[in-house]
Amino acid sequence: MAKKFAMFDMATTMGKIFAFFGVSALCGGLAAGLALPLGMVTGAAATTGTELLDELPAELQEEPMSVPSRIVDKDGTELATFYAENREPVSLDEISEEMQQAIIAIEDERFYEHSGVDPQGLARAVVNNATSDTRQGASTLTQQYVNNVLVNYQNLNGLRTTVSGTKTPADKLREMKLAVALEKKMSKEEILEGYLNIVLFSGRTYGVEAAANHFFNKSASELDLSDAAILAGMVQSPNALNPETNPESAQNRRNVVLQSMENAGFITTAEKEEAQAQDLGLDITPKNSGCIAAQHNSGYFCDYVHRQILNDPAFGPDPESRQQLLDRGGLTIKTTLDAKMQKAAAEEANKAVPREETQGFGSSIVTVEQDTGNIRAMAQNTVYSPEDGAGNTQINYSVDHADGGGQGFQAGSTLKPFVSLAWLGAGHSMSDTVNASRDDYTGAKFPAYCLDGGKAQIGTDGWNINNTIGNMKKPMPMNYGLYWSINTATVGAAFATDLCSITDITDAAGVHGAVSEEGLDPQHPSFLLGAQEVSPLTMASAFSTMGSYGNYCEARALTEVTDAAGNEYEVPPVQCNENVLNEDHIVQLNSTLKPIAKDRIAEGNIDFDIAGKTGTNNNESSTWFVGYTEGLTTAAWVGNYQSVAKTLKGNTIGGTYYEDVWGSLIAGPMWIDYMKQVAEDYPHGEIRDDGSPSPRSISSAKKGGSNSSDDDENNESSDDPSAESAESSN
Repeated sequence: MAKKFAMFDMATTMGKIFAFFGVSALCGGLAAGLALPLGMVTGAAATTGTELLDELPAELQEEPMSVPSRIVDKDGTELATFYAENREPVSLDEISEEMQQAIIAIEDERFYEHSGVDPQGLARAVVNNATSDTRQGASTLTQQYVNNVLVNYQNLNGLRTTVSGTKTPADKLREMKLAVALEKKMSKEEILEGYLNIVLFSGRTYGVEAAANHFFNKSASELDLSDAAILAGMVQSPNALNPETNPESAQNRRNVVLQSMENAGFITTAEKEEAQAQDLGLDITPKNSGCIAAQHNSGYFCDYVHRQILNDPAFGPDPESRQQLLDRGGLTIKTTLDAKMQKAAAEEANKAVPREETQGFGSSIVTVEQDTGNIRAMAQNTVYSPEDGAGNTQINYSVDHADGGGQGFQAGSTLKPFVSLAWLGAGHSMSDTVNASRDDYTGAKFPAYCLDGGKAQIGTDGWNINNTIGNMKKPMPMNYGLYWSINTATVGAAFATDLCSITDITDAAGVHGAVSEEGLDPQHPSFLLGAQEVSPLTMASAFSTMGSYGNYCEARALTEVTDAAGNEYEVPPVQCNENVLNEDHIVQLNSTLKPIAKDRIAEGNIDFDIAGKTGTNNNESSTWFVGYTEGLTTAAWVGNYQSVAKTLKGNTIGGTYYEDVWGSLIAGPMWIDYMKQVAEDYPHGEIRDDGSPSPRSISSAKKGGSNSSDDDENNESSDDPSAESAESSN
């Protein structure tokens, strides 16, 4: 008996064809578009196929391609990217001719001849798959493009993805119908461009531009013949044919692509052989997603921006949708960061407290622009990383707990200027005498108009105030007490004014707890000496209120956000409250804060006006200098980020051994070295004061007094120019 030809064995071969491709549906409706012979199906099969086909969508449901989002600095320079799919769309004329030819030769050599579905390729694949154990695909580039568009739509909308190996006959039929429809709407060049931009090459690298950057450190326009053949070969099996992990398989596949290009007439035999003789020529250049690889050591600022996006309803109804927008929406997130300032801040923070030192000591520098609240720098002495190891952490020392920070750090004496403002608000002058004699406030009732009974009473456990400098428990001018950071002077001033008046001022300047995010509590007067744990960003914003003569501006990181289509998202505008503090009082206060900064911290070695205040908590585990120029305010912090109980004193930090550690010893010089590099780019002229002389001595602290270094009281206190401390007990 004659042997049957397999293609016509209807019980076997055509049964497989019908089951796999759903030809009963296919031929009835796509005959014209596919140029399939109608004789292959008849009667009920064609009728049923037409009905089924009519029910399938003819419009391709599209979403914008997933594109990475970019966080950029104030000048538009990229800091970090976020992506689910690393892709950089380019136009076809930005893709080398070799790349275009390679993908056509290996994936769809009849690309310019068919109308979306290739009948010849389909028939060839049907016969092969029905008569052998190997599988052969028949999808054209148009069909592959359609499938990638569908998968992108499904991913973005949480639907079942129709990836290879999971497609049903209906999925395949829909793909064919959409491919034919698409060819009527798009040119071949548009389809090829779309395909080369959407297709997966490896891992999370999608599109030819991202692939060229990753594997060869070049753009798609620069791909040569060998490069193009390598990439074109990968799309069949991105993992198995990845030249980075499977170079031998990738090289063999490249050579197959080159042979296909010769067969298609794109290249000569000599060109093929020359390319086949080359090595792979890889130059792997990874592009990391997220803040870990942020430029200019801006990982912590990047994390802060990331959290701003996730917490803002402008970017979606919930954090999950906001993250998806960030990963796939092609956002350009323009921020307030100044790259020059950021680099300088990171360098100085690490120079002051080297990250390799393992005692658990940290440093932070954060700068805001006074007139806008724009955050210009945010750096610390560690590397933004989830990995264990010295100098690695994802905790942002500069910000509140809710924004990625820790518990905050005790503010120490940096809160004393706000007590001085309340003193001035009560009708005193900075040269008026404050009773700094009293050191025991057990049972004392502090005026506090906002509390029941108008008083805040200290308990029977007592509150004993100590000063770092001896012989300072005596009446003294207020400015002298602030200059030398005398605790008994600060508490005496509060006792003579009103705790609620003080917290009104700190509230207006935005001072709040790093964890609670609540203002200072007048029921607990220990806040006067800085027991409250705050973030450096909070203190920078608070002092900027003094730097701007009473205007408080909320800290701000975002200036503009647009998506890949050019749509703009609403971001918080500059939000400033004017005249929240008294301008005249700040001018008077500057007559003390300027010499603290310029004489004690800079030691005269700076050529522009600065003002500020040091701070140290009572355990010397948290030290500060917070100060301002005409245009910028910077908080510099050095301390133990692991425990408030672990002191800095008695340790070697940055190569220097410290018996004691005050804000003037490490944080202050760090601030000066940094501001010398960056202040000139912003207003840095005169800081207004009332003309009073430096309150370095008691006599000069009194208006009209001399600044004589022979003054007995000055000699008494000048032995220790780092006179500051903060009692954190209540």
